[in-house]
Amino acid sequence: TMVGRLCFRNVNALAPMVRVGTLPTRLLSLDYGADIVYSEVSLSVEKVQVLETVDFVAPDERVMFRTCEKEKDRVVFQMGTADPDRALIVARLVENDVAAIDVNMGCPKEYSTKGGMGAALLSDPDKIEAILRTLVKGVSKPVTCKIRILPTLEDTVSLVKRIENTGVAAIAVHGRLKDERPRHPVHCDFIQAIAEAVSIPVIANGGSLDRVKAHADIEEFRKVTGASSVMVARAAMWNPSVFRSQGLLSVEEVMEEYLKYAIRYDNHAFNTKYCLCQMLRDKVESPLGKQLKSAQTNKEICEGYGLQEYYKKTQAELQYPGEFSPKMFLLEWSRKENLEQPRYETVQRSQDRAFQSMVTMTGKKYRSTLWEKSKKYAEQASAIVCLRVLGLPEGRAGEEYSGLVGKRKREEKNMHSLTTTL
Repeated sequence: TMVGRLCFRNVNALAPMVRVGTLPTRLLSLDYGADIVYSEVSLSVEKVQVLETVDFVAPDERVMFRTCEKEKDRVVFQMGTADPDRALIVARLVENDVAAIDVNMGCPKEYSTKGGMGAALLSDPDKIEAILRTLVKGVSKPVTCKIRILPTLEDTVSLVKRIENTGVAAIAVHGRLKDERPRHPVHCDFIQAIAEAVSIPVIANGGSLDRVKAHADIEEFRKVTGASSVMVARAAMWNPSVFRSQGLLSVEEVMEEYLKYAIRYDNHAFNTKYCLCQMLRDKVESPLGKQLKSAQTNKEICEGYGLQEYYKKTQAELQYPGEFSPKMFLLEWSRKENLEQPRYETVQRSQDRAFQSMVTMTGKKYRSTLWEKSKKYAEQASAIVCLRVLGLPEGRAGEEYSGLVGKRKREEKNMHSLTTTL
């Protein structure tokens, strides 16, 4: 493989999981020893750069995929698609922010299959080939796919050979049929036959039912299936420290670490809650579980875990340092250029009470596509967009401050000393 390209041999991967595979779970899994992490499946997205993260949002402006520098070399973006050209548009949009691109060909859920995506692709090998060839040819990062097995071994092996010929870097195999559920045993013999039939790395998936409970079981599952790598789904959803070679940590400790990432990267509270509930499992009715269920915000969730101080500290750090807010910079610039001061108009939408602001500067309007949780954040977001378009500094920590603000503060100080001496 080329230097710097993601290697799929002898790796332990976090499987793509709807609702679970968001940024906090992925970062935590990497901390605990996962080599590669897959995102939850995304459909069509557009890119938005936020402070510490890169967000890809859906047409309705919900964040579909949020990533950050820390996982850049190890995150695989999974997409659901039934159309080679649309797939390429999305892949090109994300390729510089991820390590590889994966096409979902195994999701049996109706929302996936009714559009011809997910497991519906398994019965259309020509389309599979077209999508994968288009992506392999069209993007610079490795392309992989994740399939389920077909009813006969012969058909399954013939499909994976066709997939191998498209030039993909690896193939993940969930050893169950399209209609089988997690409670059905995984077909290790099928995965083994696939691993013998192709020369690219095969990543075995589907062992969480009875085979993968702790780190040592991952190696065992690899041996039984003859695969080069293993992808863990539900065992990692219940306790991401399954990736630790030193053994499992208590779920209490893991939940706390998870919550810290959720706060740090502003994960949506409903998603934070969902993931923590998966880790609580049978303890959902415990006092902590009940408190978690009634919490509506990340702040309220933190109260249940005694992380109020961490929440406060992190929120303070995520703000702009001191006086140097984007709004302040924009105001200073307008004064320096003798322009009319920026005007903000903010609206709130009813479904989630989020805010969006638009700033008018020299007759032009600027707005952020993201909806924020407070009016203050929304105004700062529109100021950032305006500053970026104008090519001005926006006051982030570590950014070179223009002399503007400092100069003004000195003048104010001089004015102040002047008035006191009079």
